[in-house]
Amino acid sequence: MGGEPVIGRFVVLEGGDGCGKSTQVGLLGDRLRGHGFGVVETREPGGTTLGDAIRALLLDGDSVAPVAEALLMAADRAQHVGEMVRPALESGAWVVADRYVPSSLVYQGLVRGLGIDEVERVNAWATGGLEPDLVVVLDVDDVVAEGRRAPQADRMEREGDGFHAEVRAAYRRLAAERGWRVVDGTGAVDVVSDAVFAVVAPLLGASGATDV
Repeated sequence: MGGEPVIGRFVVLEGGDGCGKSTQVGLLGDRLRGHGFGVVETREPGGTTLGDAIRALLLDGDSVAPVAEALLMAADRAQHVGEMVRPALESGAWVVADRYVPSSLVYQGLVRGLGIDEVERVNAWATGGLEPDLVVVLDVDDVVAEGRRAPQADRMEREGDGFHAEVRAAYRRLAAERGWRVVDGTGAVDVVSDAVFAVVAPLLGASGATDV
């Protein structure tokens, strides 16, 4: 290895509630392991003990002020990056995450109306400026997404149709502006998995396989 540190890759799957992120994170992790890479799968909010407590505050309550929502997400992210994401990357593993900073830009920055610049600034501080190598947005129409949401919906999932339509539009807007890759998430699970992997595949040659 020539004494150089091995740095893994950081891939984030994004999209509105019901788009299939959690399923695709697991499938992508399996495919990467099949190519010989060490992989850490994780999610936000959550992924750490503190993060799970914050997740409960964010998703199980009935009312959270937008600024409080943004700051709780940033606190979760600070712990997540410091405890899990950065150490995994520095060990040479790939990290595949269900949500990261793009979620805050969409949900709090645009849909909640707090402003992109403000939300981006606090998250840059929280993460030490750690950027993903790739952001993949799973785009699913509102009818399909509604049918996929869990019967026991959390606070975000209980938002009205107008909210979820705004979320989808915000993801599309920022994907166009920031170069996030958009994958149609409405098809069969294996079809979507193939499409996600096709987007991720160009990163494979730039990262050596490692065990974790």
